[in-house]
Amino acid sequence: MMCAVAFSPRGKLYYADPGTHTPRVGDQVLVPTDDGPEVATCMWAPQWVSEDIGVLPVLAGMAQTADVQRAELSRRRRARARVAARRLAREHNLPMKIVGVDHVPDTGGYTIYFSAETRIDFRELVRDLNRTLAARVRLRQLSARDGARVQGGIGSCGRDLCCATFLTDFEPVSLRMARDQNLALNPMRISGACGRLMCCLRYEHPLYEEFAGAVPAVGERACTPQGEGRVVRHDVPREQVVVVLDGGTRTSCERADVCPSRQAHEAAYAPHKAEPRSDPGPAPSGVDHASAHEGAGGAGAHHVAADLEEAEYDGVPGGGPGHSRRRSRHRPRP
Repeated sequence: MMCAVAFSPRGKLYYADPGTHTPRVGDQVLVPTDDGPEVATCMWAPQWVSEDIGVLPVLAGMAQTADVQRAELSRRRRARARVAARRLAREHNLPMKIVGVDHVPDTGGYTIYFSAETRIDFRELVRDLNRTLAARVRLRQLSARDGARVQGGIGSCGRDLCCATFLTDFEPVSLRMARDQNLALNPMRISGACGRLMCCLRYEHPLYEEFAGAVPAVGERACTPQGEGRVVRHDVPREQVVVVLDGGTRTSCERADVCPSRQAHEAAYAPHKAEPRSDPGPAPSGVDHASAHEGAGGAGAHHVAADLEEAEYDGVPGGGPGHSRRRSRHRPRP
């Protein structure tokens, strides 16, 4: 079985094996981590899954009152450390942004995450934080994407950031993906909360690549049910191609109507009526039968020519058209 838990109300979901426990949605559970069991909220009730999902961490149990109080105390300490880190960073004139704080209740240590454009010398800041918080403090610099993942937020779509909810790895995103999707190359429109290109640009890019490879490109000629014309636009979400016909009319065609492979298939397998074969009749005198069939092509002409050669050189020792042809060079025909 499997259930989903989250350490914050709008945080990333983590999957775990409930073991012998049956938590319900909203219950507090203990999740094993590298720093010991931590309190999390059950977001999905346990459900049966296939064995292909792999090994999942087993819940340490249901959170008790003492565990919940310890988690609340840790949350207050994290908030206090965040405020102190931001204040001391301003006092030291360090161009850094505090994005997250971790606190280990067992050891009392802190890990403060920050983002910055360049490398920063924060040795003095660490000493001041150790004195202010009376605990061991570690600072860790994150990239812009990792900073947005830790901090979280709302994207331009109105939903929680993908990196803070379900993304596990960051895949490379290029500006070519925005061009292939006919998006305006406006940094304000195609950039995420981290200031980099939005991760969702990669979601539909394979669909655009497959569509572009199956239909005529923009500017090419296309044959539609309404007539021939020139492609002016691809409407990938609707799987349509906008074509301007030779008469000046603009029409939208389905992908299958202008697909070259579909048209080739219909041309190859379209039903056709068998035409009656006419008898050419006897060839005129003085005209070789092989020359009479020249240009007709196909196996019939070759068979007729071979039969004529065998008839012409019939009775020559050695037999076979090839042998007779070689002997004809030295012996004139009768």
